[in-house]
Amino acid sequence: MHEYQKSISDGRPCIGLFGTCGGSKWRDPFIDKYEKRLYNFFNPQVENWSPEMAEEEARHLADDEIILFPITNETYATGSLAEVGFSILQAIRLDDRRDFVIMIAMELDEKLKVNSDMCKESLRARALVKQHLKKLRLDNVYLVDSLQEMLDASLVLYDNAVKLLPLKRFNPHRVVQ
Repeated sequence: MHEYQKSISDGRPCIGLFGTCGGSKWRDPFIDKYEKRLYNFFNPQVENWSPEMAEEEARHLADDEIILFPITNETYATGSLAEVGFSILQAIRLDDRRDFVIMIAMELDEKLKVNSDMCKESLRARALVKQHLKKLRLDNVYLVDSLQEMLDASLVLYDNAVKLLPLKRFNPHRVVQ
């Protein structure tokens, strides 16, 4: 297991903390809350990320029951906006019962506005992605406006996923690991 691996392979649901990385600290209150509640989660943000970690990260992005994607105002979010698209492709799968919670900040931090071309492109991409997400009619995609709403939604979704665990054995399409 890598240093960032916090998930436990015990059959419990897992929350994937994707989205803005870099020096962002948005995950800290989420992790604090999850650890206090003994929730299973995966944090892909590490101090020394290496390409060898990509396989584990991709597995979590493809398999975790709850995927969080905040796109904060701290970066231009080129990578995160692309990852949202990959995740939505996963959400569209007919046999998928995973939940996706997405937040897109529509303003950028002042320090990012010095590069007007990057700023303009980031705001354009954010607006387009957000509008496309609003047009989707998927019961497992939630678009929130704040990190607090995202945290609150993740707690409810996790509790619901735990309640549904005993019923999964009756699902003939479920892949048993």
